[in-house]
Amino acid sequence: MSEQERSSKGLSRRDFLKLMGAAGTALAFAPFVPWGNFLPNPSTTLLEKVKVILPDGTHASVNTFPINHSEVITYPEGQDEVLNEEAFRKWQFIRLPEELGGSKKDVSAFRVYSMICLHLWCMWKYWPQEGRKRGECPCHGSMYDPVTGTAFLGPASVQAPPSNTLAILYLEEDSDGFLWIKPPTWGVNANGIVGYGRFIK
Repeated sequence: MSEQERSSKGLSRRDFLKLMGAAGTALAFAPFVPWGNFLPNPSTTLLEKVKVILPDGTHASVNTFPINHSEVITYPEGQDEVLNEEAFRKWQFIRLPEELGGSKKDVSAFRVYSMICLHLWCMWKYWPQEGRKRGECPCHGSMYDPVTGTAFLGPASVQAPPSNTLAILYLEEDSDGFLWIKPPTWGVNANGIVGYGRFIK
């Protein structure tokens, strides 16, 4: 059979086996690649302490934000409205349920987690209803603990650390009870990496 006849029949058995060998090698080394270094996390050099601004434009306060409630906030927020709608800039700003410390009138009652699910990057949501009170991803059912941001059910829960715990923003409050986002350090041993995760301290 001529080379031309072989090529017209598609992939030869030898070429197919080479392709499978290359794919197998790539999959074998995939867990050792620091994927988090390639994700679109904001530049740390541009970040500073900023107000927690709610969707209605108000500054979040420990005195007025409801217990066991969440809102989607944007961070970092810039002048470009298109970039502000990017999923990697969306965070769940949560006041914990009462039994988990949400009734405290200080910063410890709040959490801010990246909305990017650590399994396949869908956007999860906080459910405050009785019996739920957790973050849930609608795509494959990963569920997150609102206190730690760690997945406890679904595919994200079986991923090895740091890829089982959501990136977090840390807060501080001023003398009037208003909340501010502290400048983050993007890394698995600090605030985490959006879409990749963080280690629990």
